[in-house]
Amino acid sequence: MANKLSVAFIGTGIMGAPIAGHILDAGYPVTVNNRTKSKAAALIERGAVWAETPADAVVNADVVFTMVGYPSEVEELYLAGDGLLTCTKPGAVLIDLTTSSPELARDIAEAAQVSGRMAFDCPVTGGESGAIAGTLTAIVGATENDIAPVRDVLSTFAANICCFDGAGKGQAAKLANQVSLAACMVGMADAMAFAELSGLDLEKTREMILGGTGKSGAMESLAPKALDGDYKPGFMVEHFIKDLRLALAYADDRELALPGADVAFTLYDMLDAIGGAKLGTQAITVLYKEEADAIAAGLDWSQYRPEEHGAHEDGCGCGEHGDDHECGCGHHHGEDHECCGGHGHDDGHECCCGHHHEE
Repeated sequence: MANKLSVAFIGTGIMGAPIAGHILDAGYPVTVNNRTKSKAAALIERGAVWAETPADAVVNADVVFTMVGYPSEVEELYLAGDGLLTCTKPGAVLIDLTTSSPELARDIAEAAQVSGRMAFDCPVTGGESGAIAGTLTAIVGATENDIAPVRDVLSTFAANICCFDGAGKGQAAKLANQVSLAACMVGMADAMAFAELSGLDLEKTREMILGGTGKSGAMESLAPKALDGDYKPGFMVEHFIKDLRLALAYADDRELALPGADVAFTLYDMLDAIGGAKLGTQAITVLYKEEADAIAAGLDWSQYRPEEHGAHEDGCGCGEHGDDHECGCGHHHGEDHECCGGHGHDDGHECCCGHHHEE
């Protein structure tokens, strides 16, 4: 134990708690902090030390991990006047596991370098199941040389470590993953709805798809939960929306249309609007079902206000703005245009699966 790096871990939620648990199990001394102490209780029982504040958690740490919800929280945590870059010891390595903004990751890395510390972005993919199994993929915005001193710690919870050799590039690569996942989630939901409409055995159809070119991680790991009506979050809808918003904004700034991600954003934004923010991403399939199924899942279509949803910034779901622009789906935006799957719920609207939703 004496030769192990001391670790601080801030953010012990769905993903953070099992990650911190693997670090603890590997023999590293771990100090934890979370806004809700009860979410760290199991770690404390296993030997982690509780700290009342992030500053208290990191003061003596060699390595600091953070895994919070949103870029605004990351920015406050690192760059505030009393943030981690001022209360960690010189030489500390700070690793942000949050999926966040590439630009923010670069700002943090530059500020850390100036202050005599090293910080790099390291979002992960693999979901709650990967976090529990210790088989996550770590997506690193740093070089192999940069991470050498902490590679063993990363390996406690990551089966794969992919270095992208520059601050912010880990975040950009993770957002690329989320863009791919977005299309796969919509594809999975479309396929299951089509199979159900056709009177097919849904599990047999899923197994057939997994044996061919339509296979995806969504079909493999999330479709079974959806078919069982299990919408418990391994990755919450509200966090997936955040990731897609980041990716779409990044692409917008560089004049790249991402129509597949736009469709997914519109649908998940709709799911959020009717009460699905805290559900797992597999709950997208509920949008294709009868209203009774939505009610059973705790959703309420009467909450949907189309004028308040369907855009990731201040325009239509495709991310291009203007009175008569052409979006990524190739259609012009007039008064009645529905972009990239952006369904409007008016009186008697037919939802994704063709079911009517009356207000």
